[in-house]
Amino acid sequence: MSLLDDHLAGKAPNDAPATGAERGRGRTGLRSWPPSLLVGSALFGLILITLVLTPWIMPHDPAAQNLADRLAPSGATHLLGSDHLGRDVLSRLMDGGRFSVSIAAITLMICAVSGTLVGIVCARRGGKFDEFVMRLTDVLLAFPEIIVALFLVAILGTNYGTLILALVIGGWTPFARLARSVALEIGSHDYIEAARALGCSSSFIMFRHILPNALSPLLAHAAVRFGHKLITVGALSYLGLGIQPPDADWGSMLANAQPYLTKTPGLIIYPGLAIFVTALSVTLIGQGLNARRSRRG
Repeated sequence: MSLLDDHLAGKAPNDAPATGAERGRGRTGLRSWPPSLLVGSALFGLILITLVLTPWIMPHDPAAQNLADRLAPSGATHLLGSDHLGRDVLSRLMDGGRFSVSIAAITLMICAVSGTLVGIVCARRGGKFDEFVMRLTDVLLAFPEIIVALFLVAILGTNYGTLILALVIGGWTPFARLARSVALEIGSHDYIEAARALGCSSSFIMFRHILPNALSPLLAHAAVRFGHKLITVGALSYLGLGIQPPDADWGSMLANAQPYLTKTPGLIIYPGLAIFVTALSVTLIGQGLNARRSRRG
């Protein structure tokens, strides 16, 4: 098949037909998944199912106080004990996870979409526009998200919008850099030149050829960045910049439990472990996607 035939067929050209080993590497199914991808997907899937079902399966009202049961140990009434206000730790852990994971997911999605589009446009246009955007990313990367959040809270106050804005301002830059790098590499391929020779517009080439081929490394990077976002959300909530009482999230639970570390260490262990396991599961997914892409490469 000729180069133009490959383009008209909507696929990149191949130098030679796939061998049996290459076809084996391209198999779809669980057997072709790396162990880290299997473990991470199963663990994160279990976490998501639990968080989705939380309103129906959590044992107590997470905001209900009972001072007679304050700092109660694990037992039949409170499976993971209660906090300093007598609130059920397990219920607050499940309810707080909905906030922490959803904020991390929302901000990551905004950062991934906006950063990818900016990076691909920079790669296609080049010139002064590309230089300006890359220098802007350098400036934004110099400011940690927590510092940006403190600055925004001083101006806008503490709310969901401020938290999301603080996480998005600098969060799109890694995706823009990666998308630009991948787009430049893909743009040097012969089938991109064939598309240009056929008179295809830059927008068509971007969305038909470059973006689909860039999705694999971008998805793997997004999975790794999710853990970073989750930890940052927890850190901001720990500093009082996240969700406000009486609602719960994992970071605020850590802050509230700090004075009782020696008496009831479980109050810190449980939310800390929730952040760690959730971040680890998505990081394993990202590592598995990278490993799978390397095999196919």
